[in-house]
Amino acid sequence: MSAATARPGSARPSSRREDILREAARLFATHGFHGVSIEQLGAAVGISGPGIYRHFPSKSAILAAMLVGISERLHADGAAAVRTSRTPHDALERLITLHIAFALDEPYLITVQDRDLANLPRPDDHRVRRLQRAYVEIWASVLRQIDCRLGVAESRARAHALFGLLNSTPHSATEVDRETMAGILRDMSLRAARGDDR
Repeated sequence: MSAATARPGSARPSSRREDILREAARLFATHGFHGVSIEQLGAAVGISGPGIYRHFPSKSAILAAMLVGISERLHADGAAAVRTSRTPHDALERLITLHIAFALDEPYLITVQDRDLANLPRPDDHRVRRLQRAYVEIWASVLRQIDCRLGVAESRARAHALFGLLNSTPHSATEVDRETMAGILRDMSLRAARGDDR
């Protein structure tokens, strides 16, 4: 697994580095990147502020590990989901299931990505954006296979629209339990992605 936060439900104990990334995501999402001090982050994981520097050279490095890590993970998992699918429809369902799990399990990362991407150092910003474009292309390619009438631009637009729906979880997932929300997102996403093809 990459430098992103540990996957929920993993039997493997999390490392201190993963603890820092998880708590940083929560604090950055709640207070903003500039609203969180190293001392606050250290306290959240039970170490001194300066102790953070044994694991990351700076607060910006924490943000980079967080956002580069999740971008790498989504791209790799998305590519694997498509590669092991039997049909384009199967690939779409796998991509939706993958992204729902991310959106429901790690909503803090969605908030941090939306609000604090601009705070990344330039090389990391470019890397995240490149990975995200590649992830969009995975979805767009599947959508074009399902509906050959779609052009490249429209398929990308549809992929972004689907992400908007799926990434609504920081706001929408508080009303119902996880299983119900996953079902809602899956049903709505499949209907939206397939358009008239349902």
